[in-house]
Amino acid sequence: MESSQPLSSQHCEPCEGGVPPLSEAEAREALRALPGWVLEKGAIAKVFSFKNFYETMAFVNAVAFIAHREDHHPDLEVGYKACRVRYRTHAIGGLSQNDLICAAKVEKLL
Repeated sequence: MESSQPLSSQHCEPCEGGVPPLSEAEAREALRALPGWVLEKGAIAKVFSFKNFYETMAFVNAVAFIAHREDHHPDLEVGYKACRVRYRTHAIGGLSQNDLICAAKVEKLL
C-alpha cells in the first residue's frame, strides 16, 4: 500500500493474512518518519510520558479512538505517568503498513 500521502493521512486496509510482513530494512526505513519509535521483535513501540495519570488516560482514550476508527489495535501498557504503545499485525506475524499508519496517527496526537 504505497502512497504519496503522509502516513497519518492514510487509512488501514483489512489484513487477514496472506501478505508478507515488512522486511527489517523496510521497517527501519519507515521508522525514519516516526521519531522515537523502535523496532523490537517484529513490532514497533514507543513510550509516551505525561505529567500525571489524567493526561496518561486522556492519551490512552485518544489512542483507543484511533484504533476503533482504523480497526487496528495496539498493545498498550499503561502506568501512572506513561503509556507504552506497541503495534504488530498478528495476522501476518510482523509489521504491516497498518502499523505504520496507526503509529503516525498516534504521533499527531501530541
